[in-house]
Amino acid sequence: MAYVPSPADSPFDRLGGEAPVRALVDSFYDAMTELEPALACLHPCDAGGRVDRASRDRFALFFIGWLGGPQEYIAQHGHPRLRMRHASVPIDGGMASAWMRCMRVAFDRSGVGGDVRAFLEEKLGDLAQFLRNRSG
Repeated sequence: MAYVPSPADSPFDRLGGEAPVRALVDSFYDAMTELEPALACLHPCDAGGRVDRASRDRFALFFIGWLGGPQEYIAQHGHPRLRMRHASVPIDGGMASAWMRCMRVAFDRSGVGGDVRAFLEEKLGDLAQFLRNRSG
C-alpha cells in the first residue's frame, strides 16, 4: 500500500524533523554544485562556487513547510507562489530532470528510502514538471 501523508504521519516527521531536513537540503545543493553546475549557477553562489547559505536556508524553510512541518516560510515570506517566483528562470525538461537528479542524490546520501522516498520522488517530480516554462 502506498504511503499517504497525514497530519499525524507527515513526510517531515518521517524524515526526522528539522535538522535532518536541513541536512537533506544541504546535500541537495552540494549535489547540485558537484553534478549540475549549470543549475547551481542559477542561484547566488559563494566564493567557492557553492550555492550560498541564504538560498539554502530559504529553500529549507520552504521544504520544511511543504513536507508538513512548521510553516515558517509562509510566516516570513508569504505564499510560495512557485510559478511566479521561478518565472524569470528558464526551466525546460532538462533543467527539471537535473533538479530531480540532485534530489535523488541527496536522498541517497541522506539514507531516505522506502515509501516516503517513493512518495517524495513522485510529488517532487510533478512539482519540477509544473515549474517548466520552456519547451524542451
